[in-house]
Amino acid sequence: MSSRDSLTVLAASTPPADLPGLDPAYSHLVTVPGVGIDEGSSRTWHYLDNSAELAEHDATPAGTILAVHGNPTWSYLWRALVSQTDDDRPWRVVAVDQLEMGFSERTGLHRTLAQRVDDLSAFTAELGLTGPIVTLGHDWGGVISLGWACRHRAELAGVSLLNTAVHQPEDVPIPAPLRLAGARGVVATATSKTSTFLDVTLSLAHPPLSPDVAAAYRAPYRQTARRQGIEGFVEDIPATAHHESRATLDAIADQVTRLDVPALLLWGPRDPIFSDRYLGDLIERMPHARVHRFEEAGHLLAEDVDYGPAILDWLAESIDAEPAEPAEAASQDAVAAHPDFTPLWSRLDEHSDDSSLAVTDMTTSGEPLRVSWRQLSTRVRQLASGLHRIGVRSGSRVSLLVQPGPTLTAAIYACLRIGAVVVVADAGLGVRGLSRAIRGARPDVVIGDARALSAARVFGWPGQRISTATLPRLSASAFGVTHTLSDLFEAGNVERLPDEPTANDVAAVLFTSGSTGPAKGVVYTHAQLSAMRDVVAAHFDVTPETGLVTGFAPFALLGPALGTRSVTPDMDISSPRTLTAVAVAAAVRASNARIVFLSPASILNVVATAGALTPDDRAALETVRTFLSTGAPISERLLASAAELMPNATPHTPYGMTECLLVTDVTLDGIRVVRDADDRGVCVGTPLGDNRVLISCLDSAGDATGEASAAPGVLGEILISAPHLKQRYDRLWLTDRRATRDVPPAGRWHRTGDIGHLDAEGRLWVEGRVQHTIVTGDGPVAPVGPEQDLERIAEVRRAAVVGIGPDGLRQAVAVIETMRGTRAPRFVGLDLAARVRASTTLPLVAVLEVQRLPTDIRHNSKIDRSRLSAWAERMLAGNRLVAP
Repeated sequence: MSSRDSLTVLAASTPPADLPGLDPAYSHLVTVPGVGIDEGSSRTWHYLDNSAELAEHDATPAGTILAVHGNPTWSYLWRALVSQTDDDRPWRVVAVDQLEMGFSERTGLHRTLAQRVDDLSAFTAELGLTGPIVTLGHDWGGVISLGWACRHRAELAGVSLLNTAVHQPEDVPIPAPLRLAGARGVVATATSKTSTFLDVTLSLAHPPLSPDVAAAYRAPYRQTARRQGIEGFVEDIPATAHHESRATLDAIADQVTRLDVPALLLWGPRDPIFSDRYLGDLIERMPHARVHRFEEAGHLLAEDVDYGPAILDWLAESIDAEPAEPAEAASQDAVAAHPDFTPLWSRLDEHSDDSSLAVTDMTTSGEPLRVSWRQLSTRVRQLASGLHRIGVRSGSRVSLLVQPGPTLTAAIYACLRIGAVVVVADAGLGVRGLSRAIRGARPDVVIGDARALSAARVFGWPGQRISTATLPRLSASAFGVTHTLSDLFEAGNVERLPDEPTANDVAAVLFTSGSTGPAKGVVYTHAQLSAMRDVVAAHFDVTPETGLVTGFAPFALLGPALGTRSVTPDMDISSPRTLTAVAVAAAVRASNARIVFLSPASILNVVATAGALTPDDRAALETVRTFLSTGAPISERLLASAAELMPNATPHTPYGMTECLLVTDVTLDGIRVVRDADDRGVCVGTPLGDNRVLISCLDSAGDATGEASAAPGVLGEILISAPHLKQRYDRLWLTDRRATRDVPPAGRWHRTGDIGHLDAEGRLWVEGRVQHTIVTGDGPVAPVGPEQDLERIAEVRRAAVVGIGPDGLRQAVAVIETMRGTRAPRFVGLDLAARVRASTTLPLVAVLEVQRLPTDIRHNSKIDRSRLSAWAERMLAGNRLVAP
């Protein structure tokens, strides 16, 4: 006899009154006329409902959130949302316990997906729920909630989902944990006879559930008879094409594509069951959905993060707000906003018959690799055609795991030409950070060398695999390689290219450095990338004769867009500290370049290795007319040291970020003009072109809550607006929302997370990061000013000032690198400590010395003050002095 034949009938009940976080007043029972297999019977449901509380407060709900749990949870999953509705626009929350689950009735019957959708419809009919209704589902409750949504379009106002799936490809096995649980001979033991399935599910929380919360989830499932619904749910997973619920699942998946209501997808990437593959499928079916990936969360996202505010913010923005303008009208307005748009590849088309040098790569062993304009233009068109022939289309995402050089240049411009979205994540993120970025972006295609493709296989990165080189047959097979770039070049037909993308189509997803948290994908349109090119060209007077040396990865690809030759010097482009002065000179000499792009970390090493320059090297550097330090603010002393190597060049140190690569600019002379000013921080100059900068002042708690203003001398968060500002963050809706500030009448501005002030002449001074502000008992203190005080001491090479102690009463600690150096962290001697303290007006409770201050992993230049603060706290608490 199968377990289905021995299902137990048990009555519904209300939960115990002492479950943590659940007010018993929310619990209700309702008897619902049976449908389908229950026809002629009545079934009792347990559900949570906050309507009585809303009535007590005379609050009229804006609508109803219908929340549906999955397997093996119950309505307890939604307890935070039931009690957390917005006071201004409250929503009724009805969270069900599905039949056979939670504290609802055990009917003794096996329920299929179709039956569960029927059940839910009968439940809402009995409660008399009317629109507007927003569904909310998790796990298999997501599919059931979508099935209900597709059936009740008249009442439906929106759909929201936590980790779930609506489609299972026939050629892809279901997730391993579900395969194991559902295996013949195992399913009953794993799900009902023991609590294994429940225990494993609860173990997926990040951080682990507290014992009392875990016990609350177990409360309705303490006996075998009460766990039979868990078994039934697992048996109903449509793992094969012939499963009894497969047709229903496929129908729901198809119907979802026609839902035109607002949608929200909240996702926990650390989910061994519903991976990012399922998120990608949902995005394809609902491309209009708001998407946010909580990097720290997993399968039990509702336990891992405070998801309630995200739901309520989305409701306020998408459901409660006035209807948005029609998409067609918005598109027409956007096109009108870019009447002079010329795409990045336009210069390549103009130079298609030019045999002069376009790109030189000196990072290769042996002779530099040189490519002419004609060769590059032809290769781009060939590759674009080849990619299109294998199915890469407008909107397809292509992850490029290729070292900067002619190959990467051709691949990027080929992708842009056919409207594919370029995904660029720096190898400097490290394997873990890189993997997280690629999984989050979920590319359709990965182009890389053997090392990158090996990592793609090991870490399960998505996407069709294309190798930059021909690999041995066994390696190609092991890596899943379907094509090589050579194949695509040969297959490409330069006369057969698809229509060009428009100015407002998405062009690229560029990942941030990860220096202020997990790397974020920054979405750019073609218009925004072209606007960035135009700002660079206009401000630095770039002409076809200029020539560029690009020792900073983000600018290594600009030459073709600007229509001028470029060269990448001999270095590891992902490690700026590997660039030497001799390599810069050789690159200038090889390309006759007049502009040099460097990062602060590379300048440090260029200056340090200047002693190896020959007279010929120095003569080459004397021909440079402009050099830029980009990536982080740089001290006057370091900029001046580099200027001595290029004496005829105007040194610039622009301020920018991945979200807006160039915001302001200042020259060395400009810095010297303000040397004796009373302003604190690093002067980064005035906004370029049509860029604008405002400041939102800090309150006493160090939060940027003040009005956006251009008033001089106000310390606060830096807000920026520019034609080449990002469109949004990729699949990080909440992050994008928090980083956006509406400033009437100018509209949306980007919150940079940097703090600083404007002076009376409109120059911007950067003084640190918002999260690095030291909130003392006397108010917030920015770190950069005191750090500059310390760096004026001859023995101090670099300094960081960080806070320790409780919020609002933080104490300042100085952590320094000295010219002499130290092998191990230590407290500095009394004499140096006294001079350090005397150099600044900020009281310092300790002065520590380290061999090297920790920096971000991409530029090797931005000091990781958060890491230093935690380290200093440990050290001053008496822990052993180990390196930060």
